[in-house]
Amino acid sequence: MMRRTRTKPAQAPSGTDAVQGMGVRTRTQGQLVLRRFIRHKGAVAGMIGLGAIVLLAVTSIGAGPIPGWWPKDFSSTGTLVDGGKPTLSLLPGFLGGSGLQIGEHPFGQDNVGRDYFALTMRGTQVSLVIAFIVGIVATFVGTLVGAVAGYFRGKSEAALMRLTDLVITIPTLLFAGMVAVMAGDRGIVVLGLVLGLVTWTPTARLIRGEVLSIREKEFVIAARSFGTSARRIIVKHILPNTVGIIIVSVTLAIASAIILESALSFLGLGVQPPDTSLGRIISDYQNALTVRPWLFYWPGLFIIGIVLSVNFIGDGLRDAFDPRQNRVRD
Repeated sequence: MMRRTRTKPAQAPSGTDAVQGMGVRTRTQGQLVLRRFIRHKGAVAGMIGLGAIVLLAVTSIGAGPIPGWWPKDFSSTGTLVDGGKPTLSLLPGFLGGSGLQIGEHPFGQDNVGRDYFALTMRGTQVSLVIAFIVGIVATFVGTLVGAVAGYFRGKSEAALMRLTDLVITIPTLLFAGMVAVMAGDRGIVVLGLVLGLVTWTPTARLIRGEVLSIREKEFVIAARSFGTSARRIIVKHILPNTVGIIIVSVTLAIASAIILESALSFLGLGVQPPDTSLGRIISDYQNALTVRPWLFYWPGLFIIGIVLSVNFIGDGLRDAFDPRQNRVRD
């Protein structure tokens, strides 16, 4: 008598095996973010543009003890050549130009014969340093205030949010101008720090709203039930889940800082002589717009280029960190 043998039914693959069986490669969250960012044409263009501006500003006249490849100094005066007109020419001959020509003063000269290319590069360096300091400080303070207010709620949230509302009600330019006057001529680092302390409010409100949502998630409730300290929950569990908003806030704060610093320097409340910035250059030569417009155009073009590049990068990062776009296939 033959014994029947039972065969186990074949089990359908599940999890990673099923995904691999379908020929779909799994990616980490970081790989997905990077992939979406690279596919964002505006963000890539912004990275290239900002990188080119930073590279040109740093390598041309040097930074600190590191010399640059441009032979002229931004503070050295000289004799005006051809009325200080720019020697840069990019138009080919058949379009009425003189071909590719850089010349001795590609951006021209100012009233006292200083090389305007070197002066603009120095202004770009200072504006970028201030903008990045403001972006980092504003994001740090805003993240700290928003995280504490959103997690602890109660009196802490009421006090911090009323402080945020108070700062928001004061016009940013007026408030920043008052703080900049108190900072005096203590240098661009101090100016960046004090400007960062008055521009943190948008980040605080964004982080607070995100923390209010995350603090009710199951993994946060479980961490509290195990007796995990509030500091550890915020640092290890909540803030890593807000990294997308934090990074985007940095880029937006940098773009806003460029405009704010330029406006303050234009009003004479920002960077003080003998140093300069892009806004300070525009302020110094605003009356030359109708006579020698290149003294106004070059720093303005660099301000526009920096702000547009940073905004494009911010848009790309926002789309890359969007959780609604987590499924990406080859």
